[in-house]
Amino acid sequence: MSRTYFGTDGIRGTVGQSPITPDFMLRLGHAVGRVLHKEARGGKPSVLIGKDTRISGYMIESALEAGFASAGVDVLLTGPLPTPGVAYLTRALRQDLGVVISASHNAYPDNGIKFFSAKGEKLPDAWEIAVEQALEEPANWVDSASLGRAKRIPEARGRYIEFCKNSFGPDLTLKGLKIVVDAANGAAYNVAPEVLHELGAEVISIGCKPDGFNINAGFGATSPAALVAAVKEHGAHYGIALDGDADRLQFVDGAGRLYNGDELLYVMVADRQAQGQRVPGAVGTLMTNMAVELALKARDVEFVRAKVGDRYVLEELAARGWQLGGEGSGHLLALDKHTTGDGIVSALLVLQAIQRTGRPLAEQLAGVELFPQTLINVRMQPGQDWKGNARLAQEQAEVTAELGRRGRVLIRASGTEPLLRVMVEASDEQLARQCAQRLAEAVKN
Repeated sequence: MSRTYFGTDGIRGTVGQSPITPDFMLRLGHAVGRVLHKEARGGKPSVLIGKDTRISGYMIESALEAGFASAGVDVLLTGPLPTPGVAYLTRALRQDLGVVISASHNAYPDNGIKFFSAKGEKLPDAWEIAVEQALEEPANWVDSASLGRAKRIPEARGRYIEFCKNSFGPDLTLKGLKIVVDAANGAAYNVAPEVLHELGAEVISIGCKPDGFNINAGFGATSPAALVAAVKEHGAHYGIALDGDADRLQFVDGAGRLYNGDELLYVMVADRQAQGQRVPGAVGTLMTNMAVELALKARDVEFVRAKVGDRYVLEELAARGWQLGGEGSGHLLALDKHTTGDGIVSALLVLQAIQRTGRPLAEQLAGVELFPQTLINVRMQPGQDWKGNARLAQEQAEVTAELGRRGRVLIRASGTEPLLRVMVEASDEQLARQCAQRLAEAVKN
């Protein structure tokens, strides 16, 4: 069955337009509540709802709460809390479901809903299909005696702060480090600075004054220029930028150099090995820089590429029983620390590697020279069969042969726009650019 509302990461859209409307959210809460009753392990189901700092979060939270109550489901409300915090508390408080109201790195006019299982893990496609089927059925309002109750849990933030701190080595401290924290005016605005402060760092906060409208606006992981400037201005040792729901990380050193998720994944692997732990493999995506793949293989760490999206990285890790994976965008996974991507925990794991070795990040990555990547987006006509393009196939074969072990080609269609993404990665920047242009021309012609 195809899905109408669920995408690759929950339900997302523009507020005021279907499906991000209060009437739909009430129906969604009711439908999910009915599915939970069918799966009930005994007693009344209970869900935990967290949100980011968007102004629309209040409206959606109220509508979902009413929908769950009308289906006989109890609700715990955390208020603003990072997505990974909701995943953690869902598991810790033995809830049947975790609900996050967020559109992640999108601007404030958007919002969305994503769900976590009782184990704090993303739910399978079959569960989402069951919810969509329930949405098509008539409502079944429970009577007054069976209604769900709702209450707020003021200790949610404090519990999550302690969880994050526990991922940092108990024998280590951040004393002596000045760190800039940019929370994108999002869900971690009053969590991330506190975590680092309690671990001993001198913390300078930017992007930590949400007003309901400024989430991800000029701050955060998708706009790291603000972090780079603040690190230089304050003479900080490091800078950490999160996105609106704090599951994504960007990292900056004192020189203003920005490190992407590919590089940080390598640092996390190297730190595990330095502690004597065996790391059988790591998972990246089709976009992971080839230099990181080669560097990991040089450490005798198998590397596997998943489709783009942290959901697919997570699926690959689970299938192989591995722990570490991530994307260049900063979604990083350490499954022995958390069930989902967590920007704060990822930052602490990188800082742990720095403090444990006493070596700055640039030195730890000295042997990992990222290959230049050229990405060209080519607009396609409706119905254009790029896979049947004989000239493109021939050009791709010739470019691949020319690059050999010095690079690679990736051609994929966008999932949201009529674009073909042509990416060439090579040890030489000019070579990557020329090869990408050749392939792009083959698509156009």
